Amino acid sequence: QSVDSTLHYIHNDSDLSTNSSFSPEEERKSKVQDVVPQALLDQYLSMTDPSRAQTVDTEIAKHCAYSLPGVALTLGRQNWHCLKDTYETLASDMQWKVRRTLAFSIHELAVILGDQLTAGDLVPVFNGFLKDLDEVRIGVLKHLHDFLKLLHVDKRREYLYQLQEFLVTDNSRNWRFRAELAEQLILLLDLYSARDIYDYLRPLAFNLCEDKVSSVRWISYKLVSEMVKKLYMASAPTFVVDLVNELVEKFCRCHKWSGRQTFVFICQTIIEDDCLPMDQFA
Repeated sequence: QSVDSTLHYIHNDSDLSTNSSFSPEEERKSKVQDVVPQALLDQYLSMTDPSRAQTVDTEIAKHCAYSLPGVALTLGRQNWHCLKDTYETLASDMQWKVRRTLAFSIHELAVILGDQLTAGDLVPVFNGFLKDLDEVRIGVLKHLHDFLKLLHVDKRREYLYQLQEFLVTDNSRNWRFRAELAEQLILLLDLYSARDIYDYLRPLAFNLCEDKVSSVRWISYKLVSEMVKKLYMASAPTFVVDLVNELVEKFCRCHKWSGRQTFVFICQTIIEDDCLPMDQFA
């Protein structure tokens, strides 16, 4: 019975006050909650103390970051104020492994916190991770769709301008990064309008179709075919015609055999996935 009542309290969203402007006297009270024993939470929060990392365990901050979504779920979003400072401290930790751990779970935390807290407290951290090392950026890239779908439409559109930055990596040999980008772009087609797809995602897709690594190109052929399908389903005939004309001009009439081969593979994918009616395809 006590477990049931605790779970009910954890998921009770009635109190969503997010006022984070505490005076010094209230600072200590801001960390107080009654879901778990306070001493246990205090012990957890103290893990980010730099002296502990130096004297107890250099990996302690990473373990703390790994557990944070679970702690947030247990406390409930109404007690996020207890964890906010600790989360921000970990997000700016000197060790990239700590930041990477948070980057891989930020989409899970967004689900736990809801859209208001995500927009206020997680989006700034997310934006910081986008400019971090590749080892950290891959964490947000792998779950880009999962995170962006939780944002409001206006906020989501802001990231259209930043997607091309994923084409630039610390190491140009890091082809898996670009392959992951192509995979995520396929999922992102559902989140954006026909015009946004044509204006922002189309140039990225064409760029990836010319990648030096075949694995990246194959995913990109799928991306282009899904793009054709999405634009056709959205009843945007102008965009479909312009996209197909560009495919013909850029690849079918390419002076390199590899470009012409790309055109054939894209045609194959469009037919296999039923992206266009056959009369339209013809």
